Amino acid sequence: MKRSYLTVLIGLFFSLLSFSQSAIVRGVILNEAHQPIEGVNITTNTGEGTSTNSNGFYELKIPYGIEVTVVFSHVSHERVEQKFLLKNGQEIEYNPVMLMDVEQIATVVINTNTRQSVDGVTSISPQMIRTIKGAQPGVENILKTLPGVNISNELSTQYSVRGGNFDENLVYVNDIEVYRPFLIRSGNQEGLSFVNTDLVQNVDFSAGGFQARYGDKLSSVLDITYRNPVDFGIRADLSLLGGSLAAETVSKDGKFSGIAGVRYRDNSLLLNSLETEGNVEPVFADAQTFLTYRFSSKFHLNFLGTISSNKYNFQPENRQTNFGTIDDPVALLVFYDGQEKDQYQTYFGAFKANYFLNDQVTLKLLASAYQTTEQEYFDILAQYRLGEVNTSIGDENLGDVEFSEGIGSQLTHARNDLDAFIINVEHRGDYKIDDESTLEWSAKYTHEDIRDRLVEYEVIDSAGFSIRPPLVSGNNPQPYEAFSGPLTAYQNIRVTNRVQINRFQAFLQYSKQTEWNGHEVFYNAGVRSHSWVVSGDTFSTGDSQTIISPRGQFAIKPNWDKDMLFRVAAGLYYQPPFYRELRDSSGTIQPNVKAQKSFHVVLGNEYSFEIWERPFKLVTEAYYKGMTDVNPYTLENVRIRYSANNDAVAYAYGLDLRINGEFVPGTESWFSFGYLKTEENIDDRGYIARPTDQRLKFGALFQDYVPNMPDLKMYLNLVYNTGVPGGSPSYADPYDYQLRLRDYRRADLGISYQLINPEKTYNAQWKTAFRELSIGFEIYNMFNNQNSITNTWVRDVYSKAQYAIPNYLTPRVFNLRMSARF
Repeated sequence: MKRSYLTVLIGLFFSLLSFSQSAIVRGVILNEAHQPIEGVNITTNTGEGTSTNSNGFYELKIPYGIEVTVVFSHVSHERVEQKFLLKNGQEIEYNPVMLMDVEQIATVVINTNTRQSVDGVTSISPQMIRTIKGAQPGVENILKTLPGVNISNELSTQYSVRGGNFDENLVYVNDIEVYRPFLIRSGNQEGLSFVNTDLVQNVDFSAGGFQARYGDKLSSVLDITYRNPVDFGIRADLSLLGGSLAAETVSKDGKFSGIAGVRYRDNSLLLNSLETEGNVEPVFADAQTFLTYRFSSKFHLNFLGTISSNKYNFQPENRQTNFGTIDDPVALLVFYDGQEKDQYQTYFGAFKANYFLNDQVTLKLLASAYQTTEQEYFDILAQYRLGEVNTSIGDENLGDVEFSEGIGSQLTHARNDLDAFIINVEHRGDYKIDDESTLEWSAKYTHEDIRDRLVEYEVIDSAGFSIRPPLVSGNNPQPYEAFSGPLTAYQNIRVTNRVQINRFQAFLQYSKQTEWNGHEVFYNAGVRSHSWVVSGDTFSTGDSQTIISPRGQFAIKPNWDKDMLFRVAAGLYYQPPFYRELRDSSGTIQPNVKAQKSFHVVLGNEYSFEIWERPFKLVTEAYYKGMTDVNPYTLENVRIRYSANNDAVAYAYGLDLRINGEFVPGTESWFSFGYLKTEENIDDRGYIARPTDQRLKFGALFQDYVPNMPDLKMYLNLVYNTGVPGGSPSYADPYDYQLRLRDYRRADLGISYQLINPEKTYNAQWKTAFRELSIGFEIYNMFNNQNSITNTWVRDVYSKAQYAIPNYLTPRVFNLRMSARF
C-alpha cells in the first residue's frame, strides 16, 4: 500500500476525530496442557461479548468506570468469572487457565498499561524493547528517543532528564529501588543495563512531576515490572556483541512461577572501532531471577535476585585524532605504555511479601540488600605530539603530524577500591476507600555502609618541564629561570573513607477520580518525609537533617467531542546526598551537605484522535524547575565529581512534544522534540550553562514492514542532540570554559526476517520446535557521524594555550542477530 507520510503528519495536527471511550481486556486462554483453546465464549453483565480465535486469543471492549463481570465459558471446560474495574483507555492482559476438573487454578493477570495518562507517565511496550536492540540494548535505548531524555553516548546506559545528571534518576523493579556501581568513569566500562528486557512485563517512565509515592530524586522515575509467567518457555538472543537466554515456568497448580535470565556481552566489536588502538577485553555478564509463590489467594511471596560481573581490561597503544578546519588541520598523535584493569562485582537480592487483607486493603513488606565490590587500577604513560597535518595529496607522509606545536607526556595512576553494602526494609500499603478513592502509604529504613580508598595522581610534562598544579602556592618561572622547588604532581588524591548513612523515609498519598459538571476529574496529593544522618571513622558525625516534600497532580478530561486531557503537577522535590555527593574533588567527605531542592511544575496536554481508523496521540508538556542548595559538579564521560558545598542556585525550563501512533498499520512509531535551557549560578558569580544543558533534541522511532511480506520488518532509531558544554581542564575555572561539544547525530537501522511467526502454522518438523525465530542485521551509526563525548586538554608549547581535543565515539558498525523462542 502506498503511504503518504506527509499526509499523516499534517493530519496528526489538524484532524479532529473522536476517540472511543472504553477500556480493553485482551489475552490468551490456555488449557491445563498449556495449549490455546478455540471457541471460548466471553460475555459480560453489560452486554458485550466475543470469542477466542484458533490461537486462543481474544480482545474485549468493556465500559470504563464501573465494575464489569466477565464470564469465560466452554463446553468442555470449567467456567471462569473475573471482575474488572478499569479507567478510560486502560488496557490489561488477562490470561486464565481453564481446567477440565471442577477446581480452577489461580489465574495470572498481566497489566500492560497500569499507569494512566493522567499520571503523566509514558508506557513503553516490552515487545518493542525486545525487538529494537541498538548498540546498547535495553530500556535506555528506547528512552533516548523520548523528549527531555538525553543520551549522547551509545556506549552508556546512563541518561539525563530535563537538565538533571545521571544521579538524579530513580529506577524501580517491582517496587524495589535498584542501584548502580559507583566508580565507573566511562561508558566503555559500564556493560549491561540492570534491567533484563527478557524478563520485563511493564515499563513506565515519568520525566518529572511524579507522585509522592516515588522516592526523593530531582529528575525522573523508571518503574519496571518483571512478569509472572503463565506457561513454560525459553527465549534466546545471539549477536556479535553477545547473547542472552531466559527461561520461565509455572507449576501445575499455578502456585509457583519463576523466570530467570543470563546475559553475556563483549563490547570488542564497538571498542575496537574507536580511535585509540590497543588490546581491549570488555566482558560483562549477569544472571537474574524473579520467583513467585502463592501460598494462598491472600498471601504471595516474591524474590528478585541478580549477580553481575563487569571486567574491563585495556592496553592502549596509540591514537591519532584529527580536528581543526580544512584550512588549518591539526592532529594529536599519542603513544601509550601501560594498562588499565577495572572490575565491578554486584549482588542484589530482595523479598517482597504481598498480603491481600480484603478487596480494599493490600499490605506489602519489602526487604532488599545490595553489595558492590569495585576496583579501578591503571598506570598509563601517554606521550603526545600536537601539530599540523600533512595534507599534500600524493605525498608519502600524507596524514602524518608535522611542525609540532606541542609535545609532552602524561602519567596517570590509580588504585581505587570501593565496597558498598546497602540494606532496605519497607512497609507499603494501599486502601481502596471506594471505587473512586485510594489511600497509599509507606515507611522505609535504609542503611548504607561504604568503604572507599581513593588513590590517584597525574604527572604532566610539557616540552621538558613538569607542570605544577595551579592550586599549589609559589611562582614557577620556568623556562626562563631555573626552579628549585620540589616536583609536585598535577593531581594527587590519597584518601580512605568509611561512611555510614542511616535514612528514614515515609509517604502518604491520596488519589481520587470523580466527575465535575460532566467532566472527568483526577487528582492526587501526597507528602514525603526523609531524615538522614552521616557518620564515619575519619570525620565528625554530621547533623541530623530532615526534609518534607509535598507534591500534587490534577487532571481533567473534558466532556468534549475531541478526546483531550489536561493536567498539572507541582511540588517540592529534594535529593538528599548519596555517597558520591558527599565526597568533594579532593576525596574528603563533607557530612553536612544539604539536600538539593527543586520546585517543579509541569503543564501537560494529551490529544487522542484517529486517522485512517488508526489511533494517534499528541503529548505536550511544558516544565519549569527552580533549584536551590545546588551541589555543583563536573562531568567527564559518565563520571561525576561534586564540589560538596551547596553553593549554587539553578533553573531549568523547556518544552517537550511527542506524537505517536500507527504510522504503519499494526506498528507503533513516534517522533519527539524537546527544548531545554538549564543554567547555574555558583557563589553569585553569574549564570553559566550546566554540564547537561541540552538545548534542542529530536528523536524518532519508526517501524515498518514490507506490505506483501509482513515477516520482513525494519526499525529506524534517530537521535539529534545539540552539543552540551565540553567541560574544562582539571582545576580550571568552569566560568572560563564554556565551549560546547559538537552536535550528537546518530541513526541506527535494524532489518529482520521472521522465519517462524507464532500466528502461523508450519508443517516442517524443525519449525514446530520453535514458537518464534528471526534473523537480521543492524547498522549502528548508519551515516558514520563523528560524535564526541568529552575533550582531552593538551597544552600548546608556543602560545601556552590549551587545545580541546575531542574524544570521538563509535563510527559505523555492523552487527548480526538471531532471536528464538521455544
